[in-house]
Amino acid sequence: MKGWIIAAAAVFALLCFAAPPALSKTAVPSPDVAVNRGIVQLEIGGSAGISVRIAEDLARLVNDGATRRLLPVIGTGALQNIVDLKLLRGIDMAILQTDVLDYAKRQNLLPGLEGSISYITKMYNEEFHLLARPEIKSVADLANQKVNVGGRGTGTAITAGRLFDLLKISATTTDEDPVAALEKLRRGESAAVAFVAGKPAPLFCELIGENGLHFLSIPLDPAVAAAFVPARFTAADYPGLVPYNQPVDTVAVGTMLAVANLQPGSERYRNVVNFIEALFTGFQSLTEPGHHAKWREVNIMAELPGWRRFPPAEQWLQRNARVAAMPNLEDLKAIFFRFIDERQQAAGGPPLSRQDKEQLFGQFEVWQKRQLP
Repeated sequence: MKGWIIAAAAVFALLCFAAPPALSKTAVPSPDVAVNRGIVQLEIGGSAGISVRIAEDLARLVNDGATRRLLPVIGTGALQNIVDLKLLRGIDMAILQTDVLDYAKRQNLLPGLEGSISYITKMYNEEFHLLARPEIKSVADLANQKVNVGGRGTGTAITAGRLFDLLKISATTTDEDPVAALEKLRRGESAAVAFVAGKPAPLFCELIGENGLHFLSIPLDPAVAAAFVPARFTAADYPGLVPYNQPVDTVAVGTMLAVANLQPGSERYRNVVNFIEALFTGFQSLTEPGHHAKWREVNIMAELPGWRRFPPAEQWLQRNARVAAMPNLEDLKAIFFRFIDERQQAAGGPPLSRQDKEQLFGQFEVWQKRQLP
């Protein structure tokens, strides 16, 4: 009898320890569950370009401390970023150059690429920077000269290769890191440094034209115009490198916010959908002062021929077409300023200064926000 009681007590004790707590439904989640909730990993470029700042803007917009968190990851090159988005576990999104994606598709570097990568939105343009020594007056002078284009598989290397082919420039390309390449350029060990990044690129922002370093203009012949977007550097972009009223013509390539081929209904899929809701709903705030100026180039409604949009992003845009179709801040300001100029001219009044127009536009913004439901 005593043995039975001891055995029963032992079983009861085991059951008590194994049974879940009575208040398990209200128990606080473990720290590892809480910190991993809503994580979306975004692969970006290095600090020499602007994607780190863009990722910071995105994180400030979408992170809510509970259900959403954007985690930027520094990539190692444009082609590798595409491979990572397709194959690396945990990478949900990446900011990719569209010309590099097209290159990978043409070369069939990753079979089935169109089916495994889609886009959330078209992003900003990234300009082609070509910084040269004083004796190099034009791109034609780069023939048989050393030009750094970054490592193999970088976006700069791919864009520069195509551009130099179109311009029929037979430069000798090198593959140093951009910062190291800039030092070699200063020492006269190369003729120029190429770099693809949204302006103003941090790599060049601190330069003040020492030793005659300057940007080269890119000739916009028909072949180049068909392959690239015309762009321009001004003194406002690089006050130490571009003289006032002497802009430098160049070209640019597009970028996209791409997303991996996620399993519908999975946790990662739901996290990305949650991210899209926050991004699209709050997008207009990214075009306001305090964020990178490149956000003003982004049109979330724009389509990318040859690529499919991520279905939840497409569905959000269809549900919210009126909000999504609103012009960005710079477009709206340009339209407003043109209206003011035409109104003043029709009334026979003197033209308003930019400061006066900026003040009126500020009043218009306040009025416009009051009209939105």
